[in-house]
Amino acid sequence: MTDPSATAAARRPGEQALTALGLAAPDPDPADASPHSFPGGGRWRTEIPSCEGPEALAVVLKESSRLDVPVHRISQGSGVWMLTDAEITEMVEATAERDIELCLFTGPRGTWDIGGSTRTDSRGAGLRARGHDAVAGCVEDAVRASELGVKCLLVADEGVLWTLHRARAAGLLPADTTLKLSALVGPVNPASYAVYERLGADSINVPSDLTLDHLTEIRRVSAAPMDMYIEAPDDLGGYVRMYEVAELIRRGAPLYLKFGLSKAPGIYPYGHHLRELTLATAKERVRRGRLALDLLARHGADGDMAPLGTRLPGALNRFEISS
Repeated sequence: MTDPSATAAARRPGEQALTALGLAAPDPDPADASPHSFPGGGRWRTEIPSCEGPEALAVVLKESSRLDVPVHRISQGSGVWMLTDAEITEMVEATAERDIELCLFTGPRGTWDIGGSTRTDSRGAGLRARGHDAVAGCVEDAVRASELGVKCLLVADEGVLWTLHRARAAGLLPADTTLKLSALVGPVNPASYAVYERLGADSINVPSDLTLDHLTEIRRVSAAPMDMYIEAPDDLGGYVRMYEVAELIRRGAPLYLKFGLSKAPGIYPYGHHLRELTLATAKERVRRGRLALDLLARHGADGDMAPLGTRLPGALNRFEISS
């Protein structure tokens, strides 16, 4: 297991100047640090989200090479059902060439179906799958994507998550399929985080407004990999937490650093009418990643990245599946 004190020893933003002015912050408490890391080593991985098709993927791959941004995972938000078989196959082949995990969203969701509750002030059931048919659509997407070579599925419903976990255990999905929980239903306390892990999540996206103490609380009950937007889209708050990246890793490891983009129009569900915006924002997300990684490097906290090509979460706690 990696020593979390390595990140703790990194220089914090403004530390030398503030110390000289008598404004030094207290030393980090070693008890706050996560004791966990990814299997195979490393405490953080990277993810480029909202990559909505082969064209956007090509932009991300080209820009990540140009700016030297290491990428462990690329995810899409519109859904498997918004892509043709040929488009999915092209994305699978392109990411496989770079040994990058490709994650596609599953099925219908409440914000797009005929239910009116999501359009009220309370947002009703949110992204969840409404009724048997919506769950069936998510399962159909999961099976189709898996047959085309996709190894990571994005989920926004507890029932769908448990169903896909059971399908994986029963051999209906490949055993090495990973299930990623969407930021749109992410847990905000350690008890709910642990429940999602037990329901089958291999990677759990938490809202970007969680405090550092919240991350420490979660890490006291679960070692499941955590996903977090370092810069969140506007519909998730628009938070920009680049200066906290080193501390987010120290507290939240194993952590996926997600490079989103605030002050940008939404692109879900994607179609060619949104092409120019989607390609432009895909390119900028990679640049945002470079900015965050540069900050880590300047503060001496850019070590301990998980090896490129790694994707599995390690041993996790699950609810028992009854026969």
